[in-house]
Amino acid sequence: MDETDVVVVGSGSAGSALAGRLSEDPRIRVTVLEAGARDINPWLHVPIGYAKTMYHPTLSWNYQTEAEPELHGRSVPWPRGRVLGGSSAINGLIYIRGQAADYDHWRQLGCTGWGFDDCLAYFKRSQRQERGASELHGGDGPLTTSDLRDKGVLPQAFIDAALELGFPRNDDFNGADQEGAGWYQVTVRNGFRCSAATAYLKPHLKRPNLRVITDAQVQRLIIEEGRVTGLVYRVGAEERTLKVTREVVLSAGAINSPQLMMLSGLGPAQHLIEMGIAVQRDIPQVGQNLQDHLQARLMYRANQNVTVNERVGSWLGMARMGIEFALTRGGPLSFAAGTSGLFARVLPQSATPDVQFHFIPWSADSVKEGLHKFPGFTVSVCQLRPESRGEIKLANPDAMAKPHIHARYLTSETDKQCMVEGVKLAHRLAGTKALGRFIEAAYAPPPGAARDDAALLEFVRRNSGTIYHPTGTCRMGEDMNAVVDTQLRVNGVGGLRVADASIMPTVVSGNTNAGCIMIGERCADFIKRAA
Repeated sequence: MDETDVVVVGSGSAGSALAGRLSEDPRIRVTVLEAGARDINPWLHVPIGYAKTMYHPTLSWNYQTEAEPELHGRSVPWPRGRVLGGSSAINGLIYIRGQAADYDHWRQLGCTGWGFDDCLAYFKRSQRQERGASELHGGDGPLTTSDLRDKGVLPQAFIDAALELGFPRNDDFNGADQEGAGWYQVTVRNGFRCSAATAYLKPHLKRPNLRVITDAQVQRLIIEEGRVTGLVYRVGAEERTLKVTREVVLSAGAINSPQLMMLSGLGPAQHLIEMGIAVQRDIPQVGQNLQDHLQARLMYRANQNVTVNERVGSWLGMARMGIEFALTRGGPLSFAAGTSGLFARVLPQSATPDVQFHFIPWSADSVKEGLHKFPGFTVSVCQLRPESRGEIKLANPDAMAKPHIHARYLTSETDKQCMVEGVKLAHRLAGTKALGRFIEAAYAPPPGAARDDAALLEFVRRNSGTIYHPTGTCRMGEDMNAVVDTQLRVNGVGGLRVADASIMPTVVSGNTNAGCIMIGERCADFIKRAA
């Protein structure tokens, strides 16, 4: 029988960091199982390629939520990475840690050792900041973070619009204070995407103690006398068993990690019984506490040819973009999901920013349908700390079946109020001299649309969607209801940890890639110390 010391299920942000760090110890045999393929598609490496890969039929899991009651019964697409690098290979590349208060709040909830000061050392250790090392940034880690090579007049106009409204300029959203307007930093190295796999796995594939198996979908864990001793996975039609001498770590993300636990008999007992699965341990909170950032996208027709839309509208424009990227690593092909941004407070009770804006110099009804034929741009606003909570449930006991996702967006009145106020702020930004001079007309909401609170909430309900940050479904804590403890060990089950976005007690205030990499770094240390 095949055997390893530690198996990491999933090669995403946390899984790659964890496996790469563990394999630094030649005494630990590490196996990574990734359900997706190798990252050979060229669009995975060009920054703007996320528009081609996020809904790709094989590179994404292409999940859908169940009908969302507060979104008029709409089912929301939830793409997640299904390729080496996981979602870090198809995301929008933006590097945001969140606020120090997010991690201090975890500590207040009982997650001892997870305050911001505790996590900062791991953020720094993971980072190769192109601006250089500092008190808050690392300079020689595996993950490159860099400034955008091509910024453009429209994203600068968005920053100027925020300054016109009185918001401060912020040159580092990962600095001492997140509030204000500025440029996003991105996970790009020498012009190309730096996924977690690029940073942590691919440089070390020749290590004799590191093995990465792609196209390997885990079916279930093997549990003997309360301890995980191995797992069963499938490559094509072939089912294989892998024995584990030390630990299994689930780094499959906020959807797949709880799904795999439940398929293995670890989860809410009544639900497992309904699915016909033998209960190994009743863990009621597995799959619960689901959180995500909801975004509303406001779009505008531009009165000048300063957007990406018109450049992709002809073969000549696309050829020029390709040549520009090849020669300079700049131009539209170097763009991330957001170029400039704003963190702001819109609710009176908020002590720190509660909404995040992404400015995008192109527009589309959906990425899958292609960009608009007219010059256009997008202002995206999302709530940072939603109160709404959803859940993940099994659809059936088949490991190859997609689970049921109940996001339950906008089930909190505070969430509704925050999104409405965020849309109001977007309208104010569009009405400034700095940004307004580029606007021919509004597109969504359309010109003349009502702007009272009820109308804005209706716009959010009909047009909002995920900004791709599901978290919380294997919640960390020291209380009896937590799924994992503060060293990420599953409570009551030996030989099993979880290290990914699912362990976050509350979602961080921003994009989740950086936080997940930090979690993977920390889990590697926990396992090394347990040796």
